Amino acid sequence: MVISKKIDFLFIRFPIILPIVYGLFIYSFPSNENLIIFFTLMLLAEPHFGATLPFFFYSKNLPKILTEKIKFIFIPILIIFFTIFGYFYFYQFFLLIFLGANFYHVTRQSYGVCKLYNKNIDETNVQEFFIYLFNIIFFIVALLRFGLSYFENNLLYLNIVILLSIFFMSIWYLKKFNFTKNYFTMITGILIFYPICFVDKPIHAIIMGVTMHYSQYLILTHKITLKRKNKYQKYNFNFLIIIFVYGFLMALSSSSAFVLETSVLFLNEKLFKNLILIPLIGQMLHFYIDSNLWKFSDKHHRDVTLKHIVS
Repeated sequence: MVISKKIDFLFIRFPIILPIVYGLFIYSFPSNENLIIFFTLMLLAEPHFGATLPFFFYSKNLPKILTEKIKFIFIPILIIFFTIFGYFYFYQFFLLIFLGANFYHVTRQSYGVCKLYNKNIDETNVQEFFIYLFNIIFFIVALLRFGLSYFENNLLYLNIVILLSIFFMSIWYLKKFNFTKNYFTMITGILIFYPICFVDKPIHAIIMGVTMHYSQYLILTHKITLKRKNKYQKYNFNFLIIIFVYGFLMALSSSSAFVLETSVLFLNEKLFKNLILIPLIGQMLHFYIDSNLWKFSDKHHRDVTLKHIVS
């Protein structure tokens, strides 16, 4: 990788500090829950979604976008209409699709990060298996806990089973492949959705561990856009301005509870709460567009993206 070793480990391979900090703030300052959510959305979550904009509209991507109009223009337009229609007319089903797309997107990135560092095919296959296995389990737990109110009286037993499973998996993995940084990369992909097993609200289940995913994506896209522009340039102001303006506006739209208590009193409550549809559209587009931009089986993406993140 072309990223400094310290940043590489702390913010891509094993950014465990981020969910720990988020958890400490939530449990230490419960009365400021909305503020903590808002600032996490503004500083990490929404900038990560916004990073798709400069990443996608890179000048060398434009010929490919115009050549493959169905993939990069017409399907995104359909996703926008589907999101709007689903939000207003079959909300619960739409949320299920959104949750599934979120899990799949995060899982694919976790495995992709493992592949960036590890060239041992046998080991990456094992990493892929365990990341998918545990994330499927966490997806089922999310549906049962927050959809059917299952497990609420048995959370302790659930967590014991999950932690023991991760422990014995780790023992087997380390015996087979030895202890290297590759283990931390895999365990990050496994733990991203683990908070689903113990937090009390769905919003924390989505944000807390996924802060690690946000961190990975922001660091990688920042470095890629910087290298694309000028390999000797030290700063990437356009990229930073775009993602933080986007992050602020989308966090504002997402955090209706926080904003209703502080400002924009001229908007009626129903209309204001529906503003969350705007970031939802951005998130759905992010899930789809990124599934194509990071597809390194395509020579174009190897040439304009992969070469900037591998030495």
